[in-house]
Amino acid sequence: MTAKADLSRTNRIVLSAARLWLTLRHPVLIVRFFMKLGYLPNPAAPTRYHELLLWRKILDRNPLFVTLTDKLAAKAYIHAICPEIAIPRTLWRGRDAADIPQDLLTGAVVVKANHGCAMNMFVCDGKPDRADIERKARRWLRKRYGRRNGEWAYWPVVPSVFVEERLALSGGTIATDIKVHVCSGVICHVWVEDKHAKRSVLFDRKANPLPGRDPDYPGEDQGLPVNARLLDHVRQAISMAPGIAGDLDYIRVDFLVTDDRLYAGEITAYSAAGYGTWTNPAIAAEIEHLWRIDQSAFLRRRHKGVMAVYANALRARYRDDAIARSPE
Repeated sequence: MTAKADLSRTNRIVLSAARLWLTLRHPVLIVRFFMKLGYLPNPAAPTRYHELLLWRKILDRNPLFVTLTDKLAAKAYIHAICPEIAIPRTLWRGRDAADIPQDLLTGAVVVKANHGCAMNMFVCDGKPDRADIERKARRWLRKRYGRRNGEWAYWPVVPSVFVEERLALSGGTIATDIKVHVCSGVICHVWVEDKHAKRSVLFDRKANPLPGRDPDYPGEDQGLPVNARLLDHVRQAISMAPGIAGDLDYIRVDFLVTDDRLYAGEITAYSAAGYGTWTNPAIAAEIEHLWRIDQSAFLRRRHKGVMAVYANALRARYRDDAIARSPE
């Protein structure tokens, strides 16, 4: 056996042992993965889209993910690196919704929490009333978001409540959201939703519509009509998203759509908590092709001991895979 073959065999043994160890250490995440997606993942040497997100949740503790996951910190981050991009104004922030100035709650605003998803209330003309807002905000602040699905970047975020200006989104005419998936500065695909009309459409990196449906509106009758105004917004999002994403190995950059411009929305490290699917398998395949795990914070970092042995084996695995895929 040659030295190269012997090293390759050693790396396979290391990755097999790491797979067993990670599976035993995170049984709840492994079982939930199987129940939602129908197959047992390889959390040590991921190749499929959902496995890659599981690996990120378990091992890739990039501190930047904490900044991007914190809705308030993400706003400051986007403004610092891309000051030309519009961002919804924060009108108030604090640790207790009881301190929100009353005059803010008489207009049209959004009350949010910074440390989780689906924590927002749309306020207009004094409704919902202040008591409801304070009650719901207290529930948000007690919740430690992300623990159920292992989304660790949420855990260090200090919970806060904030009031944001309410944008006049173009639901029913253009769209409400544009979500751009980016790998190491390269657009994978664009996911556009109109949450008012409950419709969506997918685009490639050149703003060409793609076949298939997304996880929120999977019915073929829920396709969003494509018009010139929508295409203009999609092209703007495609041009702006890489600047926000930087050199991150994979991230989703969201924009909010108004009639005349895009506003930066959320940045998502764990799209759909790691369980999102599309009816077109080419969508996930494109992310798998572009996602360079060797560019992750975990594999860029120097490790010691057993973790260094694992990291070296994983780097070698992906280096060999890249060589095998490259044209001669």
